[in-house]
Amino acid sequence: MASLFPSTDDDTADMPELSEINVTPFIDVMLVLLIIFMVVSPLATVDLKIDLPAATAKPEPRPDKPLFVSLKADHRLYLGESPVAREQLGRLLDAETGGDRQRTLFFQADKQAAYADVLGVMDALRQAGYLKVGLVGREGGG
Repeated sequence: MASLFPSTDDDTADMPELSEINVTPFIDVMLVLLIIFMVVSPLATVDLKIDLPAATAKPEPRPDKPLFVSLKADHRLYLGESPVAREQLGRLLDAETGGDRQRTLFFQADKQAAYADVLGVMDALRQAGYLKVGLVGREGGG
């Protein structure tokens, strides 16, 4: 009776040796681990509720003649109490400060003003050469 799978020494001698590693199961395991880490990593972050202390720094004394640049919620720009066009801001600042670009300017913006408008004014001040700009806010956060 003949066997379905004959095992003679001649059959094994004719088969070439396989020296490759089958990496498909390894890739499957790595993909499963990747999915597990993607699901678990947001859960591993710590979200602590911390009651931070209030700032105790004393406010600096106000200069004798502070120069305010103001931005209202309706996009109007003011130098002191006078309305000014953004294109004229650098020239008017030079006239007001006598060309002293080391003078600290105080910039205040309405809280309803768009962030892009605030950055636009800050950029105009920088382009005019005024790099010392103090941001004005209300004390006490109220």
